[in-house]
Amino acid sequence: MTTNPGTICPCGNTKDETPLTYTRCCEPFHKGLALPSTPEALMRSRYSAFVLKEYEYLIATHHPDYLDGLTAQALSQGGETSWLSLDILSTRSSGQSGEVCFQAWYRDDTEIDAIHECSQFECIDGHWLYTQGEQKEAVLPKRNESCVCNSGKKFKQCCMR
Repeated sequence: MTTNPGTICPCGNTKDETPLTYTRCCEPFHKGLALPSTPEALMRSRYSAFVLKEYEYLIATHHPDYLDGLTAQALSQGGETSWLSLDILSTRSSGQSGEVCFQAWYRDDTEIDAIHECSQFECIDGHWLYTQGEQKEAVLPKRNESCVCNSGKKFKQCCMR
């Protein structure tokens, strides 16, 4: 999928509170021009790959011992999901392993929900790879908190409806 050079990266990463563009954030990873240097960077790039339907990248960054037959073709045959935003809740890394806990917000039909997961990562020969994740129960925002779709509105005035 092609994006405009000024497009904000779907992963929501910022530098000095300024959103990064896709070309300065996840695109170099997706094009094979750079490698994510941390589990969080890999997680963000994988989220962006889901949003942009970069299924080959998702397979390439998934540890082969944990693929369990998953293919880019199988990923492409999933339903249409409207991804809204990514919230990184916590990260930790020590040596060759790491963990990122996150909520990835999406809209299916008229319902808004999130994948809440603590993902495990391994670094092999300088390449961070996703291994597996533990699913958790999604925590919806409170009524007066900012909406997960980044509209700038309160949740109750936007996607909660």
